[in-house]
Amino acid sequence: MVRVLICGDLVWAHQECQDLFKGLAEVIRMDSPTRADFFDNLQPGGKYDGIVGIYRHNVSTDHIGIFDPELVSKLPSSVKWIAHNGAGYDQINIAACKERGIFVSNTPGAVDDATATTALYLVISSLRLFAHAEQDLRAGKWKASHRAGAAHDLTGRTIAILGLGGIGLRLAELVHAFPMRVVYHNRRPAANAPAWCEYFPAERLDEMLAQTDVLSVHVPLKAETEGLVGEAMLRKLKKGAVVVNTARGKVIDEDALIRALEDGHLGGIGLDVYPDEPAVNPRLLEFPNATLLPHMGTETCDSQKKMEVRALTNLRDFLTTGKGGDLVPEYQTQ
Repeated sequence: MVRVLICGDLVWAHQECQDLFKGLAEVIRMDSPTRADFFDNLQPGGKYDGIVGIYRHNVSTDHIGIFDPELVSKLPSSVKWIAHNGAGYDQINIAACKERGIFVSNTPGAVDDATATTALYLVISSLRLFAHAEQDLRAGKWKASHRAGAAHDLTGRTIAILGLGGIGLRLAELVHAFPMRVVYHNRRPAANAPAWCEYFPAERLDEMLAQTDVLSVHVPLKAETEGLVGEAMLRKLKKGAVVVNTARGKVIDEDALIRALEDGHLGGIGLDVYPDEPAVNPRLLEFPNATLLPHMGTETCDSQKKMEVRALTNLRDFLTTGKGGDLVPEYQTQ
């Protein structure tokens, strides 16, 4: 019987794991306390020798680090599939995996609703200044420092979605109910975008930014997207605009973001992600118009179970058909 490795503990889908792999594969739990121990046990005769697939969760980095070229090079030649639990997969070096003939999947749809509702909260709080109001209340100040002139309704305002994938589209559906006007920028028009989502190609990006009340960021972190939302893009937003980020911290140039808050160009920010998590730049804590969350995007039992089951199913499908679902985009041109 083939062997698969659970790299990062399951929390919600223990029974589903048993059901998916019963009679199909031996499921082994990665319990190495260190990266060195993990490498040792990948060797012939080690307890992870001969594994053909890996279920991976980011929590495994606490013990063995990210799946960088060094780690990928240590994997047995038998490994052919890494089923990552999560939409973002920046902790896996895809180029190194491709060189070794290892496929990588993620769990895009399973995170859409929870991450989009997180973004919705950040949009509402940033426009209405609710986070600061709550801080005042907890400090016994009622709403002494609230300025109604700095707060805004959502109805009729324009939200620009940078990256209309699954999460961005779900957020669009949610804010359309107010209604907000929804515009978006992708490399190409989204095939499943409703007619009320207005597409702005690269040559009209500046035009989109100039109309934007809220910029919501939903692009994956890659070499070409690091610092994508930088000084130039931020300054092209209309004065008083709000920036929301539920993607990855490094997609935004944090220094440029802080400068735009300091000089009042931005009216507020709503962040769930940061460049060096779990560290948060202390300067961000000084701004009363900043709504800050500790990467809560998928922190619900419902979404986490969906993510676990989807990743496990992708791995199961690889074992039964030779190809699982949800291949990350870097493989989809092969």
